[in-house]
Amino acid sequence: MPRHHEGRHELGQNFLDDPATIRTFVDLVARTSGPILEIGSGDGALTLPLQRLGRTLTCVEIDRRRAARLDRRTDAATTVVGADFLRYAAPRSPHVLVGNLPFHRTTAMLRRILRAPGWTDGVLLVQWEVARRRAGVGGATMMTAQWWPWYDFTLVARVPAAAFRPRPGVDGGLLTLTRRVEPLLAPAHRAAYQDFVHRVYTGRGRGIARIVAAAAPGVPRRRLHTWLRDQNLRPTDLPKSLTAPQWAELYLLTATGGGEGRRGDGRAAPDGGGGRSGDVSRR
Repeated sequence: MPRHHEGRHELGQNFLDDPATIRTFVDLVARTSGPILEIGSGDGALTLPLQRLGRTLTCVEIDRRRAARLDRRTDAATTVVGADFLRYAAPRSPHVLVGNLPFHRTTAMLRRILRAPGWTDGVLLVQWEVARRRAGVGGATMMTAQWWPWYDFTLVARVPAAAFRPRPGVDGGLLTLTRRVEPLLAPAHRAAYQDFVHRVYTGRGRGIARIVAAAAPGVPRRRLHTWLRDQNLRPTDLPKSLTAPQWAELYLLTATGGGEGRRGDGRAAPDGGGGRSGDVSRR
């Protein structure tokens, strides 16, 4: 187990120091394949065990002094880079993202990750409540709903605050992200779809039926209510009750005014729709 030097408060450095959690983390990464990109390697608590997987490993550490120390302790297959991940040019080729993310920068990093190309899987340690929200526990948040057609989020385990040094004020959560091999919507729909989700989550009304009717007035009310009934949803249910496939289906329903809106391969046909930028995600 590497000895941790004092973490820098302004960098939100809380180092993982629990052998059982580290083993679980590495086991999750071992189920993936391809080169590994570690975010925030610190003093190597995850880096050194990850090396034993025998895969190419690149570590991005914002604290350049720590990066230099860790570089002296890693093997030839590992590259340690002193850089801020939010400004680091991640590879466009397939790779696996891993990391114990600084709790105060989690949302910004997740936004960067979700927009980044290349990575196929992610194993991340984040704040417990953030992990729950991203995985849709208790209902999907807007950020999760906006990205669900392209990614799957899974909550793995709660990590107690005692597993970190220095000890943070909240627990952590192990979260896995997987890029869908077959997305629920074609990439060309992303901006329009995310704008639709934004309008639904910020729209007025009591229940999904009224909210969607206001957000997409072109959809016949009868068609919308029929769809809700077929999905075993009540008109008074909230947007957070929808699953990933239901969000994709509802978007298609509104995008085509109640028509089919599907191609033969089951994904949405590009509509060239406008909408605002896909960067409207919120926590």
